[in-house]
Amino acid sequence: MTSTTDLFAAGPPPAASKARGRVRHPYRGALSTARARTGLVLVGAVVLAGLLAPLLAGHGPTDQSGQSLAALGTPGHPLGTDDLGRDLLSRVLYGIRADLGIIAIAVPLGAVLGCLFALLAAAHPVADTVVQRVFDLLLAFPGLILALAVTAILGPGRVPVVLVIALAEIPAFGRLLRGGILVQREREYVTAARVGGSSGRRVLVRHILPNAADPLIVQIAVSLTVAVFIEGAMSFLGVGVRPPEPTLGAVLSQSMPYLAQAPNFAAGPLITVTALVLGLSLIAEALNREIRR
Repeated sequence: MTSTTDLFAAGPPPAASKARGRVRHPYRGALSTARARTGLVLVGAVVLAGLLAPLLAGHGPTDQSGQSLAALGTPGHPLGTDDLGRDLLSRVLYGIRADLGIIAIAVPLGAVLGCLFALLAAAHPVADTVVQRVFDLLLAFPGLILALAVTAILGPGRVPVVLVIALAEIPAFGRLLRGGILVQREREYVTAARVGGSSGRRVLVRHILPNAADPLIVQIAVSLTVAVFIEGAMSFLGVGVRPPEPTLGAVLSQSMPYLAQAPNFAAGPLITVTALVLGLSLIAEALNREIRR
């Protein structure tokens, strides 16, 4: 067995060095696979369409015309129009923009709060017990039940959607990081660092967290997928972003009564959501394969 003296003579422990290398170049190999590249192309295309919505849309998302339920390829309306004569291409593009804005706030917020809870849990056994019960409480509510509870208090709107997604993601990130910390702090290189006189905070920041945080990268991709579903479901049920502001879920919900008469009404948001979710799933799967190697 390697002695503590040998560990210090050899320099930084291999596990810690490997972790720091991955922090500088996270999952470069995984993102170069065909699966990940396909996912990046799909997600990139959707994100780019949302960012360029003001340039690509020929009409405002709430502008009405006299052509209601126009078919695909109608002059001036490539994807047709909805029941109020609003351009579907514009509503889909601005819906992407709205969804991305919500997800870009909600998922990082949930990740940060979850990680803070995990660090608190790792600090003391009593705090760990309290944090675990908080996670259990959040997990006791399915996503849609949590959404209905929050909107019953705050009403529909953008802020409740962000709050629901963040609350749903806190246990996922928190338990993942907590488990990683508990595993890594029992490793030999952590013991060597402590024997060498490193403070608990230094050991946590320089050695434990870089190794324990690896799965969080995969979880971010998974959480983005979940966030798309939650936002879409809330808008579909009418408890999401207030109309007439478009979101993909809201446009899809409005199309339901007209599926037989105007199937193109649902095609745009449905294809967009499918591409976004598929792309994120492919990226998450590629990253997950890398972490298991």
